[in-house]
Amino acid sequence: MRHNPFSLFLIFLFILVLAGSMAAQSWTFIKEKDGIKIYTRREPGKPLKSFKAVTDLHAPKEMVYNLIGNVKNLDWWDKNLKEIKVLYYEKDSRSQYYLVYDAPWPVTDRDLCVDATISTDPVTGIRTVHSVPLIGVVPERSDLIRIKDYWQSWVLEPTGKDVVHCVLEGYVDPAGSVPDWIYNMVITETPLKIIRGIKHKLEKN
Repeated sequence: MRHNPFSLFLIFLFILVLAGSMAAQSWTFIKEKDGIKIYTRREPGKPLKSFKAVTDLHAPKEMVYNLIGNVKNLDWWDKNLKEIKVLYYEKDSRSQYYLVYDAPWPVTDRDLCVDATISTDPVTGIRTVHSVPLIGVVPERSDLIRIKDYWQSWVLEPTGKDVVHCVLEGYVDPAGSVPDWIYNMVITETPLKIIRGIKHKLEKN
């Protein structure tokens, strides 16, 4: 069977685009500190990078699950949060909440509405917490900049007695006048700080 040369060219072009997309989505290792590995990658079509943090949490999975994804458990949350309002909460299933971040002067404070879905595989015990923006619930305020381009995902996998393998991935566009190079530098510290706080909370005993 003979192939149309133009069709072959389109197939070849598609393979090139696919290969380029896969290369763009590969993670780059940045550093390891306190047993936490940090990665970043360039998001296709976006000026900012996403992040990934990987570590093992040495605690019973019940403790881990009760801490991560439980919006009512606020001990380990970012200290820059100046307001947290729980809009909806269903244990081990779903939560919706509103956050206000205290940004350093002269940057305007940010707010964010989050819709988090929690699922647990009944066979493997792997828990996933996936968060996206919650639209149209809390009115925007003139004194804040609303974060609208955001996602975050936790994958928590029990790998042994009182050991949970933790992978945190996320992307956030802070909007407004924050230089991209500052953001891309900060994202290597933010997941490190989050995971370090969780490890301290779970492993301090």
